Amino acid sequence: MTRKTPVRPRARAPKSRNPARGANAPSIPAAEFASRRRRVLESLKGAVGAVFAGDADPHLEHGYRPHAHFEYLSGVTDEPGAIILFDPSHPQESKRITLLLKPLNPEVEKWDGFRHEIGSALRERTGFDTVVRTTLLPRLLLEGARRTKRLACLMPLSAHTAPVSPDLELFRRSAERIPGCVIEDRTPTIALMRAAKSAAEVSCIRRAGEITAAGFDAVLRSLRPGQNEFDVQRVIEQAYRDHGARTLAYRTIAGGGFNATVLHYHANDQMLGDGDCIVIDSAARWNGYSADVTRTYPVNGRFSTRQRQVYEIVLESQLAAIRACRAGRTLLDVDDAARAVIRKAGYGDFFIHGIGHHLGLETHDASPDAPLPIGAVVTIEPGIYIPQEKLGVRIEDDVLVTKTGATVLTPSISKDPDEIERRMRSR
Repeated sequence: MTRKTPVRPRARAPKSRNPARGANAPSIPAAEFASRRRRVLESLKGAVGAVFAGDADPHLEHGYRPHAHFEYLSGVTDEPGAIILFDPSHPQESKRITLLLKPLNPEVEKWDGFRHEIGSALRERTGFDTVVRTTLLPRLLLEGARRTKRLACLMPLSAHTAPVSPDLELFRRSAERIPGCVIEDRTPTIALMRAAKSAAEVSCIRRAGEITAAGFDAVLRSLRPGQNEFDVQRVIEQAYRDHGARTLAYRTIAGGGFNATVLHYHANDQMLGDGDCIVIDSAARWNGYSADVTRTYPVNGRFSTRQRQVYEIVLESQLAAIRACRAGRTLLDVDDAARAVIRKAGYGDFFIHGIGHHLGLETHDASPDAPLPIGAVVTIEPGIYIPQEKLGVRIEDDVLVTKTGATVLTPSISKDPDEIERRMRSR
């Protein structure tokens, strides 16, 4: 007997995001994602909230990655348009947190790959007890809003010139239809959670730093006058891939000579001269978590007297900032410690950026306006840039705030000037 409808091919299980992942490779356990969602649910105190994954680029110019809030709460990275709906007052406990996925579309799936039918396999894969399609969102939201008369914005607020955040846009429409319904600002909630990393998150960042260290080691072994800046970029990024990273944390900066004084230099297409210093700002990503590292190397393997003078001021500044990096202090306090060293040396006008930023699922991670908590991971990256001398120096490491102070998560990447020269001589 023939079937009257075509058989839907079985969706393949999602592949690991890292081909080098083994049983002991750092990752975030499903229980941790569930715990995060419960914390958000409890923080809403009865209000309805929503977190949006965001849509994919239809032109495929950029690989898809969900909004970091969504990834942080779900670990689901392959469902564009997905939404997490929080309804704390729902009478059925299993429906207080719902994952909504876009409807299946056979035509789209011919291009993008087959997706799972809703069922036990999909619930197990995502870790959500309740999974439905986004076509049910209007009804679910209306039910929750009628029950509570409170809608809470969790997504980051948009700048005046940008589109309104998706939850605020959605809630405005809902509130107009329900007399007495109010919209509450809960935007700091997830940012504050993300600021304090768990042990699993720290392990992922540390692993990203270890892979990044392999890239900088490869550069130290190969850097020579006459190379192109792109040669340096190629060497460091290939090493990341060789050590299991599938993606970069951000675009590599490899600027020699004058280009080392340009903070976001990306051309990476100039020849490196004998006597130049090169600033390399580059890092790998592991399991969604970024490292962020900068080193300054002498292209010919030897710092000139002037280069070493400036380098040692920047290094002293960085070490002072790391010592100042403690729970309860702010990044502004850390910045003051670094800037005091550079200002005392007479180069205050040549340190033209802040000391650093939070690091995590985003390279510039959620940064709440609050003192550093235990578990915060921040970058410490002072620099001195002197364009008229074609000399730029920046040194950057990733630092974990602990109960007793700070721990550098990228300690194996050489930054002592004598060690750098020794390693370059021994190639």
